[in-house]
Amino acid sequence: MTRVDDLFFCRTHDFLHVYIPKVKAGSRNTFATYKQGIRAFRAYVNGVKGIPSNKYRFEDCTYDFLLDYRNHLHDMDGLKETTVNNRLAVIKSYVEYASARDVSLQQLLLAVSQVPYYSTPKVRQPVIDDVDALAAILGMPPNTKKGLRDKAIMSTLYDSAMRVDELVSLSVGSVCMDHEDVLIRIHGKGNKERTVVLDEKTSALVRQYAVEFHPTMEVSSPFFYTVVGGRRKHMTTRNVQKLIKKYSDKARADFNIPESVSPHTFRRTRGTLLYRDGVDIEAIAVLLGHSDTKTTRDHYTSPSLQQLREIANRRNEAIPDAEQLWPDDEDEMSRILGLD
Repeated sequence: MTRVDDLFFCRTHDFLHVYIPKVKAGSRNTFATYKQGIRAFRAYVNGVKGIPSNKYRFEDCTYDFLLDYRNHLHDMDGLKETTVNNRLAVIKSYVEYASARDVSLQQLLLAVSQVPYYSTPKVRQPVIDDVDALAAILGMPPNTKKGLRDKAIMSTLYDSAMRVDELVSLSVGSVCMDHEDVLIRIHGKGNKERTVVLDEKTSALVRQYAVEFHPTMEVSSPFFYTVVGGRRKHMTTRNVQKLIKKYSDKARADFNIPESVSPHTFRRTRGTLLYRDGVDIEAIAVLLGHSDTKTTRDHYTSPSLQQLREIANRRNEAIPDAEQLWPDDEDEMSRILGLD
């Protein structure tokens, strides 16, 4: 008779609702990603392989089984390699968690960890290289109360280089206006806290926004909010995405702006422009909330076109000068053409 502890899905509830949010300190997006990953694998086990959840055991999750799952997601479901890799990573992470709770599953973990990911080309996401174009987007909202809100949101997002989910989770108490420049305490990935200082212009916008939208400054109130059913609720990431897209689309008529501009485009642009200005990579990593500077180097250290030109023109004295290939002298031309 199969023991409950032998069933593959016996630990998914603890994995999703205890380990991910409380031990790994995963965000709501992380939780949603892992939950979707477990659901997708269960649908494959039940629907494609025809195995009920109460019959599928850890020992059934072999190297070949998981490899077939990977291939099915790509070949039959038509998912992109990056999406398939994410789904596969969820199952590997779950097995790692289960094996930590039950050492008898260590051999399973070893086999599962060997299932290869799809190779994916490293594509560097675009940034807004033209500072005038960036200024046009940030200054696009009208001179209205809602326009002030949108300016404050986009300027804060860019200046602080925070993630959009960090922005929408801010409370009034997270924004300190007791100093000349506004300070923001950010709770980032892994429940790590960092503080960023806004520049003079962004600080002025945030103060003006606070006067209009938070006259009583209730510390527990969401800083950027929407009103639903008469109650203030944290603005959603989708709201921020939509307003950035709206203003970027308007500014694109006059400026060279990437086809798709998202909240993360602002973050990448901020980090990249700081790097191009010579700011120390360690300082940029602190601003972005990266625990490892390798992440910063991998994603935020692309040189500008002008810097590439300067590199190309350095130490090139050995390259010969261009010469006129076809001389004006007809006798010399006859010799070159072999007609003399």
